[in-house]
Amino acid sequence: MSGRARHAVLTGAPGAGKTTLLEAAEAAGMRTSHEVARRILLAPGGMELRARDPLVFAEAMLDAHLAELDGAAATRETVVFDRGLPDVVGFLDVSDLPVSARIKAACRKIRYSGPILRAPAWPDIYRQDEQRIQTLEEAVASDHAVSAAWRRFGYEVIDLPFTTVAERLEFLRQRVEA
Repeated sequence: MSGRARHAVLTGAPGAGKTTLLEAAEAAGMRTSHEVARRILLAPGGMELRARDPLVFAEAMLDAHLAELDGAAATRETVVFDRGLPDVVGFLDVSDLPVSARIKAACRKIRYSGPILRAPAWPDIYRQDEQRIQTLEEAVASDHAVSAAWRRFGYEVIDLPFTTVAERLEFLRQRVEA
């Protein structure tokens, strides 16, 4: 890794290989932070919260992202995050819900210092599970919403190639070390 800490982010479609790539990065010795939404969904009442009150769910995601960024800043290490603050905006946009002033302010004020890598929807590998409840069509819509949110807050979004995990890992490593 380079001498300065960076905050790279994996974003994009649900089920497009982000978690697999993050696990490969972790196995290769990179510091990672797993998806906060999935952590919330796996906690008792998480799925019910998302269904019952998506605005509160979005605020919980914001709080979790802020906590993970505080932890990353304390270590001064490069970290690869599975999603970031603008993903919360994308979640709300695709759900046709309002974005709170607090969420907008966090996205404007708190900046990621590394590449934002998008995993485009990949029908060949997409699978639903207990937390990934979207259809493929909904996953594509989510991808468009989160990518647009990142761009709205001034980030360049770089597409990951449709290739092997090892090649995606090398692609990630090259961009983080640049």
